[in-house]
Amino acid sequence: MADTQVLQNVLRDEQRLPRVPEPGVMVIFGASGDLTARKLVPALYDLAAQRRLPLEFAVVGVSRTEMSHEEFREKLHKSLEEHRSGKVSDDVWESFSKGIFYLAGDSKEPKAYDELKEFLRKLDSERGTQGNRAFYLSTSPSLVPAIVQRLGEAGMNNGEEGGWSRLVVEKPFGRDLESAQELNEEIRRYFDESQIYRIDHYLGKETVQNILALRFANGIFEPIWNQHYVDHVQITVAEDIGVGTRGAFYEEAGALRDIVQNHVMQILCLTAMEPPVAFDADSLREEKVKVLKAVRRIPEDDVEHYAVRGQYERGWVWGEEVEGYREGKDVASDSVTETFVALKVFVDNWRWAGVPFYIRAGKRMPKKATEIAIQFRPTPHTPFAHGDTQGLDPNVLVVRVQPEEGISLKIGAKVPGQGFEVSSVNMDLLYGTAFLEEAPDAYQRLLLDLMLGDPTLFIRADEAEGAWDILAPVMQAWSEKKEVSMYPAGEWGPEDADDLLEYDGREWRRP
Repeated sequence: MADTQVLQNVLRDEQRLPRVPEPGVMVIFGASGDLTARKLVPALYDLAAQRRLPLEFAVVGVSRTEMSHEEFREKLHKSLEEHRSGKVSDDVWESFSKGIFYLAGDSKEPKAYDELKEFLRKLDSERGTQGNRAFYLSTSPSLVPAIVQRLGEAGMNNGEEGGWSRLVVEKPFGRDLESAQELNEEIRRYFDESQIYRIDHYLGKETVQNILALRFANGIFEPIWNQHYVDHVQITVAEDIGVGTRGAFYEEAGALRDIVQNHVMQILCLTAMEPPVAFDADSLREEKVKVLKAVRRIPEDDVEHYAVRGQYERGWVWGEEVEGYREGKDVASDSVTETFVALKVFVDNWRWAGVPFYIRAGKRMPKKATEIAIQFRPTPHTPFAHGDTQGLDPNVLVVRVQPEEGISLKIGAKVPGQGFEVSSVNMDLLYGTAFLEEAPDAYQRLLLDLMLGDPTLFIRADEAEGAWDILAPVMQAWSEKKEVSMYPAGEWGPEDADDLLEYDGREWRRP
C-alpha cells in the first residue's frame, strides 16, 4: 500500500509539472509585420524565459523585406523592449535569439520554398529540431491559399523524417460562409484537419477559459445556468480606440467580420454550451458546434428587429476630441461600414429556450471593456416593504475578460442601520489580487499548445463556417441596405441599439 501511495504521488507531481514541447521550428510568414514583433516573438521569449520551450527550438521569419539574420534579431529585440512590461533579460535573449533566423522571399514563388526547405533541413542538423515544423501564416488573408499550395507542392505539409507539420491560420477566416468553405477546401487539399490550427487569441485569455471553470467547477452555478433562472445574457466587446491607420482594412471588414464572427461567437459558445464529457479538443469543440447549430437564424426580411449597424462620428473620449470614422485615412466620405454592431440572438435548445442573448461590439466607446453578464430572473416575491427595496436589482453574474480581469456577483444585502433597507452590492474577485501568478499573454498559451499539438483552444472548420452561417442574413441585408446609424465617439453606440433592448423591457449594462 505504501508503494502504491508513493507511485500515485509521483504521478500526481508529474502531472503538475509544466509540459515542454518536442524540438521544432516555427516558421512565420509575414514576419516583418506588426503581429510578429508585438505579439508572437514576445510570447515565445516569455515561454523561453519560463523554460517552457526546448533548447532545440528555432524561429524562422519569412517575408519579402530584405534583412539579415542579425537585423531581424535587432528589430525584434527593440520591439520586445518597447512593448513588454517587464525587463528583458540579456541572458535569456542571448540564448533565445541564437535560434532566430530570417529568409527574404516572395511567398508566391516556388523558389522561396525550395530555399526554406533546405534551410529547415540545415536547422534539423545544426539545432536538432528533428523535422518538426509549425507554419504560422501572419499574412494577408489573400495570400493564405498560395502559401498553403506552395508548402504542399514543396512537400512541407508533412514533417521531415517522421516529424510533424502544423499550419496556423490567423483571422479573419474567409469573408463569408462561401469563402470560408472554399478556403477550408483549399487548405484540406494539402493539410489534414488535425494539422490545421485556426487561431483566435481571445480563446487564449485566462478569463475566457475561466468561463468553463466558473461553470463546471462550481456546483452552485451550473444548476441555475438555464432558462428557468436566467432572464437574459449580455456580451459586450467595447474598445475606446478608433480604427486608426486600419481604415482600408476596416472598409473591407467592418466590426461584424473583425470582432463578432470570431471573438464574440466564441464567447457565446463557451457561455451557452453544454458540459463536455472531458476537457479535450474533440469534446469541447463538439459542444461549441452544437451551440452554433442551435442559434436561431435571423430572418433576412426582418434583420432590423435583430441587428443594429452603427458608425462613430466626431466626439469626445477620455476628455479628448477625436475624429469620426469617415474622417479617417483610406475611408470613404459616405462610408456605411459599421464600427458598432448590436445583435439579439436566441439559442433554441432545451437549456436556453426563450432566453435572449444581447451582443454588442464597437469602436470609440466610453471605455475598453469585454464582459459577459448573466442577469438572473428577479425573486418571485420579497417580504419587505416596497420602499425598503428600491435600491435592489436582479442578481447579475459578470465575467470581466478585460481590462480588469475578474468575476463580479451582484447580490441583495441589508444596508447598515436601524431600518431594514435592502440594496444591491457587488462581490468581486480580481484575478490580479487573488492569485500570485501573473496571467500569461493569450499568445503564450496558444503558441505553447500549438507546439504541444493540443488543438483544444483552436477553432475547427465547422465552427468557423457555423459562425458565418449565423451572420449571413445580416450581412446580406446590410449589403443591400446602404444605411448606418451614427453615434458620437465616446457613447455606447446609437440609439437604435438601446431600442433593441427597450422593446423587450430591458436595458444595456454600463460596464
